[in-house]
Amino acid sequence: MKILSRAKQILKILLTEEEAIPVKSLADKIGVSKRTTQRELEYINSYLKGYDIKYFSKTGVGIWLEGTREEKNRLLSFLCREESPDVPNKEERRKRLILEILKEKGLKKLFYYSSQFGVSEATISTDLEAAGEWLKNFGLDIKRKPGSGVYVEGTEENYRKAIGAFINANLDTRMLRESYENTDEIPGNYDYARKSGMYGILDENIMKKVMECINSIDDKRVASLTENSYMGLVIHISIAINRIMKNEVMEEGSKIEKDIIKDIDYSLARKIAVRLGEDFGIKIPEIEVTYIWLHIKGSKHEKIQYGTAQAGMAGGKQLRQLVNEMVDAFDKENACLLKQDDEFLQGLLAHLQPTIIRLVHGMQIHNPMLGEIKKSYARLYQKCEIVANVLGESLGKKVPAEETGFLTVHFGAAIVRLEGRKEKLRKVHAGVVCSSGIGISRLMSTKLKKVFQNKMVLSTYGKNDVTPYIIGKTDFFISSIPLEIDDVPVLYVNPLLNEKDMEEIRHLFYKYERLPQKHEETGSFQEQLDQINQMAAQIKLLLKYMGFFKVNGEVSFDRLLVMVGEEISPYSDRREMIREALQRREEISSQIFAEFGFALLHTRTKGVVRPEFTVCTTHDRKPFKDPYFKGIQVVLVMLVPEDGNIPVNNEIMGYISSLLIEEADFMEVLQNGEKEDIRNMLSMYLKKFFNNYISKM
Repeated sequence: MKILSRAKQILKILLTEEEAIPVKSLADKIGVSKRTTQRELEYINSYLKGYDIKYFSKTGVGIWLEGTREEKNRLLSFLCREESPDVPNKEERRKRLILEILKEKGLKKLFYYSSQFGVSEATISTDLEAAGEWLKNFGLDIKRKPGSGVYVEGTEENYRKAIGAFINANLDTRMLRESYENTDEIPGNYDYARKSGMYGILDENIMKKVMECINSIDDKRVASLTENSYMGLVIHISIAINRIMKNEVMEEGSKIEKDIIKDIDYSLARKIAVRLGEDFGIKIPEIEVTYIWLHIKGSKHEKIQYGTAQAGMAGGKQLRQLVNEMVDAFDKENACLLKQDDEFLQGLLAHLQPTIIRLVHGMQIHNPMLGEIKKSYARLYQKCEIVANVLGESLGKKVPAEETGFLTVHFGAAIVRLEGRKEKLRKVHAGVVCSSGIGISRLMSTKLKKVFQNKMVLSTYGKNDVTPYIIGKTDFFISSIPLEIDDVPVLYVNPLLNEKDMEEIRHLFYKYERLPQKHEETGSFQEQLDQINQMAAQIKLLLKYMGFFKVNGEVSFDRLLVMVGEEISPYSDRREMIREALQRREEISSQIFAEFGFALLHTRTKGVVRPEFTVCTTHDRKPFKDPYFKGIQVVLVMLVPEDGNIPVNNEIMGYISSLLIEEADFMEVLQNGEKEDIRNMLSMYLKKFFNNYISKM
């Protein structure tokens, strides 16, 4: 397995120390904090697999490795060998050769490359043929000039596509960023990352200076870039700066530059270019500003970016319409429910923004999971090929398999959540055991609570506390000592709970989360009563304050949102909270479902203090006339307060949402009935829901 730099430093020190070393002393040796060192030590056992070496830790003494000197030297030899700058591996050498060509595509003799990689000119000649096959995928050709050397022929646009594809496919951007951003904290200790492997090809000084330049620009669009997108931008600029400083010709007036949309991201690209020019003392060509802009627009962000123009799309409204069409194409039957999944819609919108830029401008993206996605989720992938066709037709571009694979991940996650909402999950009861129930078990319990939070009920016990009663109410035990228990599973773990232990705990947790509650748990009757009372109270509030009002059929959507707030709350500040919350939700994805004849305005807001279900129709019961409503007849409003009853209220509202699709008589009374008709029908169905809820307790 790949061992990262800091772990290598720790292992090297421990392998050469003959006695235990305090963690603080170890931290001082490698130049990081004690806390950082302790985090790294949590994974140390995973690096020792395959070696007869054991890791030990003792409070007040320190940490150490036990094993024969021969075995320690074997691991030490591996660590040193992995840092060696030579590249005997053919595939690795050819990747480095491609990066060297992309870094400097000017004329170079074979001797230059053979000396660079320490192999013969004949070997390099063969490697160049293989590299040429890869470059042809991007419209680039390796040309040989007898007596002079070799060079790359192709347009700047294709050249940039090749750089982007190579970065996505081959560079460990997280490690590279850490290598350059920790130089002040750990001087000299990351040299191996820069001088070995493919990273040695990149100019260290240029790279570091580019990162400092970009980091000095205080802009949320830079700060929100994902790790890969950020480092992709840095590497791309670094290679370009290297070429500019060597006076290599840049193609001006390219097709991309003519088509550029001068939006807010272009001003950011220009700001970066100006700063780069000042820092490096060079003039950044206009075409380079365009490529920086394209990279920013085609990058992934941690959060969705609002308010920016969409290349190839007529603004946010058209993008939301495209999302609706894609969801319909994926699964017409469940489209309505999928469109209520805010997490899915947010993620899909955030993903589509850079995807559209990439497709419009032919930018490549690497998907390392594509093979596994096609193999393990073949049916989902086929459905997402239909979704990709909808996207491709809207842009007039073919969507590559890599992009379809990413769409599969988004839609697949939404389906899992949809099935999860249908599946009854419960809290899992686990017992954490050590000899006394005070020390180690408490530490383990604290770590587990951070991972499982309120989904797992954790109780700590001493060995003698585990009585038949305790066993009867516990799903499984997690223990650092031997236990004589046959009735329920016992996981024996390292007191530090390493990753292997955590994986086994997760496996049991997922299993018991889906199994019926243990019958022996009669002691939780009071808790069940509290839950029943909570559910009954929220249903009672919803029915008592159910709203119903009629409006002029010509009302606009924006005006209707104002009227909803006025209908639900007598307070002006709360009315505005309601309006703003519904407006924000509509901007994520339209809540108007023309195929079912209703709008479902739903959100969570501080504008209400109880669950709200309100029905709005026109005075004449005819469809709303504003085209935005798409001919619907009824608007339904579901609001949940931000309080301790969110899970219960979500369950109630989710049930009502399912009625809209599954029960035709309920939809009929919503469209044509009066307030008491609706309340009576809703009461009937919620009674069924409540009885079913009690039966499952």
